[in-house]
Amino acid sequence: MTEDKTKKPIAIKAEDVTPRGKPSNYPEPFFSRMGGREKRQLGDVFGLRNFGVNLTKLMPGAESALLHRHSKQDEFIYILEGEPTLVTETEELTLGPGSCAGFPAQGAAHQLVNRTEETVVFLEVGDRSSGDEGSYPKDDLKAALGADGKWQFTHKDGRPY
Repeated sequence: MTEDKTKKPIAIKAEDVTPRGKPSNYPEPFFSRMGGREKRQLGDVFGLRNFGVNLTKLMPGAESALLHRHSKQDEFIYILEGEPTLVTETEELTLGPGSCAGFPAQGAAHQLVNRTEETVVFLEVGDRSSGDEGSYPKDDLKAALGADGKWQFTHKDGRPY
């Protein structure tokens, strides 16, 4: 009997999923800011198409993303380990294991920053809405989700990176 390599698993151990090869899709000068971030794309392992699930680790000093918001995508995070700082445009909150936060489309710009000496581990869940755009209030960056499912980045005035 031969094994079907195209069959998706029903259950896995999340730590067994290989981390994403690149820490970020951002162009420089933003790419290097994501060096202390590791993502395991759990939803992709199961062939999920409507939403994504990532097991994300932030090393000390690392950021989850640039301060951002989505035009169509809702996002949700659940902290498993560590105490990241949730940064928005108007406030900062320290989160801990068991804390969760949700970010509706067009809502508050947000990011997590690890300002501790311990690794932060969290789950992030987001939908895969076509036509989604990302805006970055503190950076000269704009993102658009292409028809191929990949993010395309430009300056805010439309010039390519």
